[in-house]
Amino acid sequence: MEQLLYQVEDRPPFATSLLLAIQHLLAALGGIIAVPLVVGGVLKLPTADVVALVNAALMVSGAVTIVQCRGVGPIGIRLPCVMGTSFTFVAAAIAIGFEQGVAGILGSSLVGSVVMIIGSFFMPQIRKLFPPVVTGTVVSMIGLSLIPVAVDWFAGGQVGSPDYASPTNLGIALFVLVLVIGLVQFGRGIVAAAAIVIGMFVGYLVCLAFGLIDFGPVRQADVFAVPSPMHFGMSFPIAGIIGMSIAYLVTIVESTGNFLALGQATKVKVGGKQMSAGILCDGLGSACAAIMSTTPFSSFAQNIGVVSLTGVASRYVVALTGVLLVLAGLFPVFGALIVTIPQPVLGGAGLMMFAMIIVAGVEMLGRVPQTKRNGVIIAVAIGCGMAVTVRPELLSKLPSFVKEVFGSGITVSSLVALGLNLILPGRVDAPVEGD
Repeated sequence: MEQLLYQVEDRPPFATSLLLAIQHLLAALGGIIAVPLVVGGVLKLPTADVVALVNAALMVSGAVTIVQCRGVGPIGIRLPCVMGTSFTFVAAAIAIGFEQGVAGILGSSLVGSVVMIIGSFFMPQIRKLFPPVVTGTVVSMIGLSLIPVAVDWFAGGQVGSPDYASPTNLGIALFVLVLVIGLVQFGRGIVAAAAIVIGMFVGYLVCLAFGLIDFGPVRQADVFAVPSPMHFGMSFPIAGIIGMSIAYLVTIVESTGNFLALGQATKVKVGGKQMSAGILCDGLGSACAAIMSTTPFSSFAQNIGVVSLTGVASRYVVALTGVLLVLAGLFPVFGALIVTIPQPVLGGAGLMMFAMIIVAGVEMLGRVPQTKRNGVIIAVAIGCGMAVTVRPELLSKLPSFVKEVFGSGITVSSLVALGLNLILPGRVDAPVEGD
């Protein structure tokens, strides 16, 4: 999108802001609750314990999102950044959970968050390692790595499920996609800005008319619940702390890419100090998550696509999304209603959202000099990142440590791009703006 409808510091009217905030909420909610659901399911936790993980995740996500957007002293990047539970920690969490239970996960997460907190103070130096050729590659890879997620939503579940890619699912998803395209391309003002939420709402009504909505989660959800700190207690296994610390190092790389992508989407130059504030918020938010009895946090790439697609870059809108997430944590029935949105509805909007992140990366790469060196960096980094993304089995026979570090296509692409830029002759450091 050429022009932003709302700049970072703009404050749309409350009704408009609320509608736009709901749009971000719809994009993020599934990802936020997915991690505690996966961890709880694999560890076979009682339903009450899984609910406790989910409620805490929603509430803490909201609180950390508010801080990340509004800023508190040196904490928070002050950009429209949604925070949520991260899949980077799932493998480590499950491994720890089998041996030490949830208490071991939370204790290891709390101690491991120190790695991210300390790492935040070195972000000005780290930022220099991300010139445009690296940044553009990483941003493109973020979008590419999300496409399989959107495709599965589009098809209505996971490969192998009975109704995967059924004509009904594909028809609904295609309808929502076409509607969102039409609203973005031909809509004006708030209609274009709220294209995602409008498209999903219409898609939801269509599904409702055909009896495709399952209200079971709403009927089972509590109306009100307050997450309790230290619900599971804490223990501090050495092996668990090491595993979590490695995951936090990986998250620093991924969050750096997300912040740079967000800077591209919002047309803000993200400098080292601003990056430090964002990573510090990540680390402190994860420590808070451990105390409040849920899994660690990082920035959400999904919502960067919302900004790119709609042109709404207001950090105050996303801060309001944080308020809605807090309410979802306190009123589980609210979050349960959002969960009833059929996956094809999410997929129709998600496919375009995530593809817009790719477009942002391509735009960045378009401004990079077309040299043999840059071509090698881009090609090899994206190739390696996609290899892991589309064929995760590639790492199946390697040690768990290797799988944990290189299990994310974003991480692989980032590390390869960083490494090649350092090794190949002709290195140019990134200018560090805004410091």
